[in-house]
Amino acid sequence: MAGNTFGEAFRITTFGESHGEGLGCIIDGCPAGLEIDSDFLQQEMDRRKPGQKGAAVTQRKEADRAEILSGVFEGKSTGTPIAVLIRNTNQHSGDYNSIKDTFRPGHADFTFFSKYGVRDYRGGGRSSGRETCARVAGGAFAKMFLRSQGITVTAYTKRAAGIEVSKINLNEIEENLLRAPDNEAASLMQEKISELKQKGDSAGGIVECVIKGVPAGLGEPVFDKLDALLAHAMLSIGAIKGIEFGQGFSVCDMTGSQNNDPMEKGPVFSTNNAGGILGGISRGDEIIFRVAVKPVPSIYQKQKTINTSGEETEILIEGRHDVCLCPRIVPVVEAMAALTTADLLLRNRSSRI
Repeated sequence: MAGNTFGEAFRITTFGESHGEGLGCIIDGCPAGLEIDSDFLQQEMDRRKPGQKGAAVTQRKEADRAEILSGVFEGKSTGTPIAVLIRNTNQHSGDYNSIKDTFRPGHADFTFFSKYGVRDYRGGGRSSGRETCARVAGGAFAKMFLRSQGITVTAYTKRAAGIEVSKINLNEIEENLLRAPDNEAASLMQEKISELKQKGDSAGGIVECVIKGVPAGLGEPVFDKLDALLAHAMLSIGAIKGIEFGQGFSVCDMTGSQNNDPMEKGPVFSTNNAGGILGGISRGDEIIFRVAVKPVPSIYQKQKTINTSGEETEILIEGRHDVCLCPRIVPVVEAMAALTTADLLLRNRSSRI
């Protein structure tokens, strides 16, 4: 299987399956001498892990303890590959025996089987959302590096189950179960998600991400544009179905005079319709983008499908599943954004004398 590595200068390779012995990542290119905060690494893992409170999240109980196996000595990176292992401890593989030969609608079961001729039916194997725990581990190291450069990455649930936030208060993100910057809106989201759970259904949403402190000049002007690589990073997350920067799709109804961001001495942009990126290169202000998160496909309702022999049948998915992915996908979005930014920051050091 190809395509398990992301990045060039700051590179991450992930491995493992949902119901295997464990998952993990190898980080190559992390500069030597970086202070490694193992407590911060675990905090990031805890934000993504299953078994958290709330109707939105699966009740699979995993500690998601991140074990650093190499590349760190006396609290600092050594410049050699950093290996991190996350062991699976609470698999209920028997929950999937009834769908061993049946494709789940909305999942990668059919396409995976069509490509490889074999699939790990226990939760989706490599195509499971559990794979993202390795990304969060790698992203934690990218965040540590970015923090040393004065750069922060913050994502939050902007919309879920049809309910959108009415304010952006970053201090409230970790105060509610949806990781929304609006506690009141989060309560309404939670109520709607609870209703959907009772009906055996699920919900989607929108996650917004803001990257602060990025200097002007990151990104290559042709194929490796900053927004193109961020889009690659985000769309590599299984549940993400769309991305927009700044004003996004609304620019189609704007005029050039409305969409252009005027510049003032500094330089300072008086507006940020472009989302902080021009010509694929960062311009020195906030980078803002949003991603569309699809509804969880594992719903507790009978659905029409086919089996591996191509025969029509019905399926009822059982087991432990999220109802809305937004709160757990927030740290994944941050991780992939951090990995992209760290990679381009290191690549940019060779751009000029």
